[in-house]
Parts: sequence; C-alpha cells; structure tokens
Amino acid sequence: MDKLNFLVADDYLDNRILLKEIITILGHNCILAEDGEEACDLLKTNNIDIILMDIEMPHLNGLEATREIRQFFSSPKNHTPIIAISAHSPEHFNAKLKKTGFNDYISKPYSIEKIIDIIEKYKKK
Repeated sequence: MDKLNFLVADDYLDNRILLKEIITILGHNCILAEDGEEACDLLKTNNIDIILMDIEMPHLNGLEATREIRQFFSSPKNHTPIIAISAHSPEHFNAKLKKTGFNDYISKPYSIEKIIDIIEKYKKK
C-alpha cells in the first residue's frame, strides 16, 4: 500500500501526538495542526489524503474549517476525506455533521484498529 498523507487537527497536544504515533506506526505520513485555521493553511500547501479533524477547537473549530474546505478550496482538495474526531459518542455523527461536509467519525479513545478502518475505507484505489 502506498503511504498516505494525513493531516491531524486537534487542540490537545496529547491527542495529536497519539494519532501521529499510530499513523506513523502504520507506515504513513502525518502533519499536525492545533486548530481549524492552521489545518486550512496546511491543506493549502500540502498534498493530504485524509484529514482527521477535531470538532471542538478554539479559533476555527472543526465544523467551520470543514465548511471552509468544502466551499472555498478548489478540486481535488475540497474533496479530501475529512473524518470528525471527538470524545462524543458516534450517535453525534448525525445529519448536521454530514451536511457540514464530514465523511465519517472516529470517537475517542483512538486505536490502531479505528485508524486502519479509516485507511481501508478512504485510501485511493
């Protein structure tokens, strides 16, 4: 499998480090953002295959950043899979999140299995 480029946006350093460790162990690349604004800036200048985006962040939260990516970025960046990450239960991945532009949802705590599932679901064929 080709290496994928992940962008992880989360305001908690521990969460960013954990996700980067899992992604790196699985043989992929990862860049980190502290909030949605930084995630958008990094997406502009990097080739990203999958975005893991925390919903609740300061400055520009995950909902706002996802909306911005879907509405204002050009193709193919505006079609990058964006996976919501949150401590809330999966039932919160509802129509509002889908309408915002999220493709999927991962709940905390994170695990290698959850990241493998996302990779399998969204890797480029």
